[in-house]
Amino acid sequence: MKHLFLIIIFKISILALYAQSDKLPLQYYLPDIKYNTQIPTPEQYLGFQIGQWHVTHDQLAGYFKVLDAASDRVELVEYGKTHENRPLLLAIISSPEHLKNKEKIKKQHEDLLFSGESPKDKMPAVGWQGYTIHGNEPSGNNAALLVAYYLAAGQSKEVNEVLDNMVILMDPCLNPDGVQRFSTWVNSHKSVHLVSDPVSREFSEVWPGGRFNHYWFDMNRDWLLLTQPESRGRVKLMHEWHPDVLTDHHEMGTNSTFFFQPGIPTGNNPNTPVENFKMTEEIGKFHAKALDSIGSLYYTKYNFDDFYYGKGSTYPDAIGAIGILFEQASSRGHLQESINGPLSFPFTIKNQVVTSLSTQKATVSLKSGLLKYKSEFQKNVLSKIDRESVKAYIFTDNDDLKMHKFIDLLLQHHIEVY
Repeated sequence: MKHLFLIIIFKISILALYAQSDKLPLQYYLPDIKYNTQIPTPEQYLGFQIGQWHVTHDQLAGYFKVLDAASDRVELVEYGKTHENRPLLLAIISSPEHLKNKEKIKKQHEDLLFSGESPKDKMPAVGWQGYTIHGNEPSGNNAALLVAYYLAAGQSKEVNEVLDNMVILMDPCLNPDGVQRFSTWVNSHKSVHLVSDPVSREFSEVWPGGRFNHYWFDMNRDWLLLTQPESRGRVKLMHEWHPDVLTDHHEMGTNSTFFFQPGIPTGNNPNTPVENFKMTEEIGKFHAKALDSIGSLYYTKYNFDDFYYGKGSTYPDAIGAIGILFEQASSRGHLQESINGPLSFPFTIKNQVVTSLSTQKATVSLKSGLLKYKSEFQKNVLSKIDRESVKAYIFTDNDDLKMHKFIDLLLQHHIEVY
């Protein structure tokens, strides 16, 4: 009875703390290092600290434009528009030298993948970090602002090692229309004193909610079908850059913890090389260490598959990269009760930041192995094809438009058609 009383008092204390002030220092999220004061923090630009409010897409886009203008480590590219005319942005983040030579780096990675050439001296790895393809899974896109600031303004040996050894392609918001819809909902229903009751209106979006894009399409099922402009734009970029590692930052039910791949082994796609899953497991050791350092609960190798290539964390596996899924328990608003105690929005963001940085650290540490995997990928695929009895497919249809659409889809995936 005494222990139960202490747990209740602890929970009340935590809730009272967040009710008084939901603003946390920058060091809550990021390493306590020196930062370039000429680069504005997210708080300086937004007028509030990350985690106090849900960032809207226009605010997110505005901050990345500020980073592009203020830092020689950041180059912002607009690769398309959503149905609601919002910009689809990719931040290319690396050392100034790598940014100047980005076309050369693209060519090096293309040659590595398709010609099986040996990695060039000092050749950087390419990492793709994509956030919040489901608009009501907001810890990802809010974390993206902090990770970008860390890379743009951080003054430390570890930051320099990342910038010197990687080109980071950061897609800070994979679903701008859904994010705008969801952020408007939760910000509109936030209370002055945070309400954590799960039945609060803040946690119960009206249909269709923020998960989907403008046409209510789940874009994490669209990496193969490419029916949406968001999907077509980013797949085109992926085939330009040929990343080594791709991370896909999601959320799941409030009563869970944090998941990172590898997923359940029985859910692995048999066409994906075994070496891919072994490399995923090696990268996972970095996530475990990082989450242990902040006392976060997590799990792996359970209940999430790596089978359907039409998902963001699995599509890279088909083109020579290592795709990694992250799933964070969702606060769905600013603070919500869970079976693990009060789950705050800032805490969900922190886990996404920590695993974003652990991904970068893992990529730098395992760079030689990742580049070697890429150089052997195409050779191994062709060897497997040689053992197959079917060498090609012939298809026809009386509907010319259908044929045109199908061929266009194949070509977008760089599948040879004659």
